[in-house]
Amino acid sequence: MSTPLERWVEEAAKLTKPDRVVFCDGSAAENDRIIGEMLRAGDSFELNERAFPNCYLHRSSPTDVARTEHLTFICTPNKDDAGPTNNWMDPEGAKHKVGSLLDGAMRGRTMYVVPYIMGPVESPLSRVGVEATDSPYVVASMRIMSRMGTVASERLGTSSDFIPGLHSLGDLDPQRRFIMHFPQERLIWSVGSGYGGNALLGKKCLALRIASYMAREQGWMAEHMLILGLESPGGKVTYMGAAFPSACGKTNLAMMVSALEKEGYRVWTVGDDIAWMRIGEDGYLRAINPEAGFFGVAPGTGLKTNPNVMGALTKNTIFTNVAMTREREPWWEGFNGVPESGLINWKGQPWDASMGPAAHPNARYTVPAKQSPSISPKWEAPEGVPISAFIFGGRRARLAPLVYQSFDWQHGVFVGATMASETTAAITGEVGVTRRDPMAMVPFCGYNMADYFVHWVAMGKTIPKPPKIFHVNWFRRGADGKFLWPGYGENVRVLKWILERVEGHGAAQETPIGYVPARNGLTLDGVKIAPGAIEELLRVNTDDWLPEMEDTKHFFDKFGQRMPRELREEHEKLDRRLQRAVPA
Repeated sequence: MSTPLERWVEEAAKLTKPDRVVFCDGSAAENDRIIGEMLRAGDSFELNERAFPNCYLHRSSPTDVARTEHLTFICTPNKDDAGPTNNWMDPEGAKHKVGSLLDGAMRGRTMYVVPYIMGPVESPLSRVGVEATDSPYVVASMRIMSRMGTVASERLGTSSDFIPGLHSLGDLDPQRRFIMHFPQERLIWSVGSGYGGNALLGKKCLALRIASYMAREQGWMAEHMLILGLESPGGKVTYMGAAFPSACGKTNLAMMVSALEKEGYRVWTVGDDIAWMRIGEDGYLRAINPEAGFFGVAPGTGLKTNPNVMGALTKNTIFTNVAMTREREPWWEGFNGVPESGLINWKGQPWDASMGPAAHPNARYTVPAKQSPSISPKWEAPEGVPISAFIFGGRRARLAPLVYQSFDWQHGVFVGATMASETTAAITGEVGVTRRDPMAMVPFCGYNMADYFVHWVAMGKTIPKPPKIFHVNWFRRGADGKFLWPGYGENVRVLKWILERVEGHGAAQETPIGYVPARNGLTLDGVKIAPGAIEELLRVNTDDWLPEMEDTKHFFDKFGQRMPRELREEHEKLDRRLQRAVPA
């Protein structure tokens, strides 16, 4: 009698028609064979074994270098269930359209069946997924990013409780590339891309888009959040979840080397990207990091910005679309100076400065999380870690102060729902365009975001000890256009104030938008910053906030009647507070 997994694999093979099917066990011997296939394919290369043992460079097709949101679809029978921030396709139509691309797509190739666990092996919060793929690179990467192979097969047994994902490289034609999610079936189909979140289906596809839908149904939370622990003098560790849009320093915060470490404040990394949270017996939200590795952007990562991840990357790492030195070592902009000669760019060409960046701006590293010097002793705790604070953040040149605290949970949900970031030239070519990205989940929510807001409001009523909610902005600029806050390891000074507020004794003053640190509320000993800069960093200018309120209203209006009444009420309350604060 075949198992549900075997039956699904049989159906997938019948559609894609591979030459052979291999069930992966996750062993080192199997990984060696997979790496060998990558090297023989001619798009992957072994790096300097002495300096970077067991590290490899993979070059993807120049047309396949990023997550493709415009080709990512949520497939529900009712279009409104996907909502205005998602691309939608009718499930039947989607299966016909993408099924025709998958039909025979693995002919002449091997189908690898990759069972994997998202989350610690023994955790009740974890989930089993199965990815069928024709990409050896995906198999090797999933071995880093998840608990893959026999350990997952044994957890699954003969159960049907797994999330299936079918992936094929197809012909890598961008016109024939689709990433499809069927949340009601808990099914993922992906064709035409071998890159990152388009192909490693456990990451954004399962751990956020499908999981967010499951979480709403089942009363838990799947969030695009880092998880860190802030240790204070005496050894107590307080855990926080933080959500930031891209280009806002999320990974660097998760692995921060604290500027106050000598005073006893150390940052521990639990996760850098995704948090799954359930209410624990102690009344706290208990969070696990469902991933086993870090899939991070390489350019801009260096000893100043993230020394912990730089320490992790020296072994057992797959680099994608970085440059390579004459000594066969990885290199990217921000790495460590510029090699004098012999640099090969991400396309495999001898490089000179006239050619633009040597590494692709979205070049990546895939590295086991346990290799980070900052990894928390609790990062694989089956019960998860108790979350005391949520932090939202964005890149705002003028508007948002360095840090503020919401008045309560409902107001905090409003703060998260109105989160926005101003674009940089590196992202869009346009500078200062405000993009709304509630809870940093716009690209990753597997259903209508208005219903997602309803779920957040409802969760606040069921969590006995809900996290306190904060907003940070490391990117405020002065009149001269320069950043007012030094950032990086100095951000621990903001985390320390958040910790003090959680404990009920941080000095704060009330403003229309929430509580900001009182004068002398932040620990600033040893940091070079002018007193006037601190005043500007914490200032709430009502003239700036009133246009923001209008913009927020337009954003909420996109969701129509599904938008929760509670958030519209919060908008009205904030508007009244701002109006009262306007000088006569």
